[in-house]
Amino acid sequence: MWRCPRRRWLPRHEAVGRFGRLGAWRLRSPSALLPAPLPAPLPAFALLSFTYFAALGLFNPYAPLWFKELGFTTWAIGGIAALQSCTRIVGPYAWGWLGDHTGQRVTLIRLACVGCVVSALSLSFVESLWPVAAVTALLFLANSGVVPLYETSLAYLLSNSQGLDAGRYGRVRVWGSVGFIASVAVFGLVLERLGVRAFPWIVAAMNALLLWAATRLPRSHEQVSTDEPAPAALHLLKKPEVAWFFASVFFTVLAHTAVYAFFSLYLAHLGYGKSAIGGLWAVAVAVEILFFWTQGRFFSKLSPHGWLQVVAAVATARFTATASAGHLGWVLLVAQMSHAVTFAAHHAACISLIHQLFPGRARGRGQALYTILGYGLSGVLGGFGGGWLIERMGYEPTFWAASAAAALGWLCARQSARAVQKRLVRTPA
Repeated sequence: MWRCPRRRWLPRHEAVGRFGRLGAWRLRSPSALLPAPLPAPLPAFALLSFTYFAALGLFNPYAPLWFKELGFTTWAIGGIAALQSCTRIVGPYAWGWLGDHTGQRVTLIRLACVGCVVSALSLSFVESLWPVAAVTALLFLANSGVVPLYETSLAYLLSNSQGLDAGRYGRVRVWGSVGFIASVAVFGLVLERLGVRAFPWIVAAMNALLLWAATRLPRSHEQVSTDEPAPAALHLLKKPEVAWFFASVFFTVLAHTAVYAFFSLYLAHLGYGKSAIGGLWAVAVAVEILFFWTQGRFFSKLSPHGWLQVVAAVATARFTATASAGHLGWVLLVAQMSHAVTFAAHHAACISLIHQLFPGRARGRGQALYTILGYGLSGVLGGFGGGWLIERMGYEPTFWAASAAAALGWLCARQSARAVQKRLVRTPA
């Protein structure tokens, strides 16, 4: 009778010799395939990322429902929502300036989170339009400081001789995406059970959780010398590689405002049901999470400028497909799957380039400029401009305009890469 021979496990060095690296990989335990646990203090930053984006996942989708419950008009609701983009034009740079000049970024993060809690609690005591708008603006101003300060501190911790450790950065940032999608799902059920009137108290509780996460952060590890003033950051915008980089960020994110502001409305216009709309959004977030979690394996295959060009090219194709074939579900599915590249890869490349282009104590303001030019100005112009196009020409031309903006983003990314190459040629070895 034939017997299956007993499998003999080989030592790693012998397995590599006989079967190559692939064979050795197959003989390892499944747990070896998972990334190593995050070293301290990175879990604290992952917790802050989770709670911050979970708070956004609560506020952004469900605040309009609360505003409507208070009796506000659609125009008023849109105006309050636009405050988020408006505060991103001034808030991040102010917080970044404070961080660069004091070096106390973790302390400032906690201060910003205190502001979030106070503003969120105040929402429970206002109901008329202008007080609600004022308190909401204060909430946006407070939380606009968390990301630039957090990203700068995290980039400092993850710096090495080769630059930013993209693998570990992705495994911290991924928890923000997880927090956002979990919050959208959970608080939808909670508000359905408790009613929309409970919204401000839940917002206060989530921001209290954010403050608690901020207290878990270690004191800033960056040593800031007070003997010399912090270097100016705005003059760096005069460098061609920096100016073209931010132009690329602006146009690429401007293209995405068509998705963030109007994609769901476009799908409803085409006759898609709510479950299909939700499913397409879930696909986009799922591939985003997958990219962040695994980017350490392949992100270094391209330079950050190379990624920017790939991102803009894929975004051009994405919005072209959305505009021309939105009636085909499988086309939209593929287009949403490209979100892993057009958002996640773009964000990782931008953080890496800011780390290179804004050294030392200018880095916080570089991060703030990324938020302002990428998500402040583009959000305001994209929201109002997209709405104007839709009213006069329809949804498809808006996504064609997004495709054109992404193509401009590619041209700007290309120019930024060329400017870097020219500077390296001129610089003597």
